[in-house]
Amino acid sequence: MSIEELKKNALKNGIEVIFVQTGQEALEKAKEYIKPGLSIGLGGSVSVEEIGLLEYLTSRKDITLYNQYEDGISKEENTKRRKNGITADIYITGTNAITKEGWLINYDGSGNRVAAQIFGSDKLLIIAGVNKIVSDIHEGLDRIEKIAAVKNAQRLNKKALTFGKSADATAQSISNKGGIIHKDVPGRISVILVNETLGY
Repeated sequence: MSIEELKKNALKNGIEVIFVQTGQEALEKAKEYIKPGLSIGLGGSVSVEEIGLLEYLTSRKDITLYNQYEDGISKEENTKRRKNGITADIYITGTNAITKEGWLINYDGSGNRVAAQIFGSDKLLIIAGVNKIVSDIHEGLDRIEKIAAVKNAQRLNKKALTFGKSADATAQSISNKGGIIHKDVPGRISVILVNETLGY
């Protein structure tokens, strides 16, 4: 199946897929959505960081960014920003998988990212590399279990060990809660799909 077919399938589901060749192009396209005065929520995403979007967002002084990843904030402030981010004007994150039929599949630990994707902000902007494309739901869930959860556990293992958790336990805990978006209100979800390997 071609990218064009994926785009058509997703559009039938109310999901816009914008295909670009590079992370730099993805960043420039994403900037078009960031207007002065907007509030913006963030979901955990290596892809967002890899294209330079997280750095760009933190540099903007004319938006309200609920950045739970800021160094030095308390656990309480982190939770507050996660909650505020869910109902921000725009929620920006990645996706664990996108099927060839245009369905989005996601799992995470606390559920804030999944909650925002399913029911939260009026606008959802997703950054994804072509490595996230799967044939169907079953392959998507398999990808989460065997790739996304494992690699994220490795990335977070230093922090996990601080709390006495093994990498295996971390992999399980970061896929506690999940959701599948088959259809949505047209115009609410935009996926910038990059012809590169991004994130996990």
